[in-house]
Amino acid sequence: MKPLNSSPIGIFDSGIGGLTVANAIKKNLPKESLVYFGDTAHLPYGDKSPDSIKYYSIRIADFLIDKNCKAIVIACNTASAIAYEVVKKHVKNKVLVFNVIDPVVEEVCLQNPKKIGVIGTKGTIKADAYAKKIKLSNPEIEVSSLATPLLAPMIEEGFFNNNISKTIINSYLSKPKLNKIDALILACTHYPLIKKEITEYYQKQINILDSADIVALKLKEKLNQLNLLNNSSSKPIHHFFVSDFTKSFEKSTKLFFEGKINLEHFPMWENE
Repeated sequence: MKPLNSSPIGIFDSGIGGLTVANAIKKNLPKESLVYFGDTAHLPYGDKSPDSIKYYSIRIADFLIDKNCKAIVIACNTASAIAYEVVKKHVKNKVLVFNVIDPVVEEVCLQNPKKIGVIGTKGTIKADAYAKKIKLSNPEIEVSSLATPLLAPMIEEGFFNNNISKTIINSYLSKPKLNKIDALILACTHYPLIKKEITEYYQKQINILDSADIVALKLKEKLNQLNLLNNSSSKPIHHFFVSDFTKSFEKSTKLFFEGKINLEHFPMWENE
């Protein structure tokens, strides 16, 4: 079945961090229906092998195509770095595919900083996608990347805006690698939830870039170009699926997404 203007936008992540992107899409494209898949059975993707991440991403893309999505947003930096090209090749021309890296790279290169820092999971930093793409676009920009593996699990557990989170965040940001940066890319979809603390650390002296709003606006621009925006007057319907389900997980989703979410358990991997 060919996707239509009224077809939903598909979004996936290894867990619930991508809900920050889903939330931004809901705010910037309020008429669009969403289908979200959190691969909670395999989170975090940051410590999985590239082959595993590619396999998971392809299977989830097929799931979202079955839901007749008109676009797929890979709302995970690790999967965006490792599986984007594979997913795009796999889906062919059935749907649009977006990642959370390219729009941020485009934005930062427009700002043309001398030195930019990148913080993210081990998998994202190891893939080095931001540095490679920024250097390709503007070789004059110095990029310094730092793995910050404690931040995502800390946020998942609700530890932010307190002394514990402040100590951990400040410990990472004070590393020599991030000295004298002009801007900082938050290369994890969990990190918008600690953007306030990061901004406070830098005393609003540098530009902090997170992918959520940047990706949402790029998606809106592309759908508008292709005349695929939903102009229907009917109320959008959102569906949220996870591959593994716990009540505590459901409770924590409200940290990432404004409004009530009903998670549906879809055990995609049970028979493997």
